[in-house]
Amino acid sequence: MNFMFMNQPIEIFQITEEDAIKNQISPEEPHNHDDFEELIIVMEGSMEHFIDFKTKIFDAPIVSFVTKGKLHRVLPQLKDDKCKMWVIKFKSEFIPDTTFQLYTYYHDHATIKMNEGACFNRMVTLSEMMYDESKQTNPDYSVIRHLLSALFGMIESERKKNVIDEAGNQTTQNITFKNFLRILEENFHRQEGVEFYAEKLFMSSRNLNKICQNILQLSVLEIIETRKLIEAKNLLINTDLTISEIGYEIGYNEKSYFTNVFKKKSGQTPSEFRAEMRKLIS
Repeated sequence: MNFMFMNQPIEIFQITEEDAIKNQISPEEPHNHDDFEELIIVMEGSMEHFIDFKTKIFDAPIVSFVTKGKLHRVLPQLKDDKCKMWVIKFKSEFIPDTTFQLYTYYHDHATIKMNEGACFNRMVTLSEMMYDESKQTNPDYSVIRHLLSALFGMIESERKKNVIDEAGNQTTQNITFKNFLRILEENFHRQEGVEFYAEKLFMSSRNLNKICQNILQLSVLEIIETRKLIEAKNLLINTDLTISEIGYEIGYNEKSYFTNVFKKKSGQTPSEFRAEMRKLIS
């Protein structure tokens, strides 16, 4: 399953019985993705998933969301000689209003068992629609964005039904991490560092960093910068604010500093990113 993620904001493909057999012969190594999120929808067969340094086998129907940066490995497996799953890889900025919420929902339970029936079938249909649109000569990425957002809305509805006794099963680390993301959501526009968030959580910066490294394999500062970058990309795509105004909006007072940080993390200047994404999505 060694697929290349191209320069498009999203890539969609299907795993079949043939891929499952190939992976039994030559399984992939654990890895992480630095520049995209990954959603897997398993309709038939099963999936062995190594994530959070644990391995578990899940039978269809399931969905699994892997946040950017998480070390993991997916091995599709045959069950009753069948295996079929959709894999959707997308860049964080493609659905920026949703992406960071997903980090909160799925950081401690990436894979969710689904119920068979109309709702799951609609999820599969949405995946097929996105795939069909992505294969057009000039795909309409705005349509795909709406379909992906709708898909995550349906998954979240099912997640709420199926995650039983979630509060009782949460570890102290998970509770702290969720509280950190909640405080970050309220304050990422400001020029606040690691110490600010650690104080809000009544803990040391060292311990907060340790929790974030354990859960997302990212430092607190990297998570703060990721949130700022997602918002910057959202504003670049969806508003006509100037580069300076966007930098100021997310806590960077100097345009040159904001541009340097953006290019270091994205490989493009804000202007280059805006032009490319508007061309793709318009």
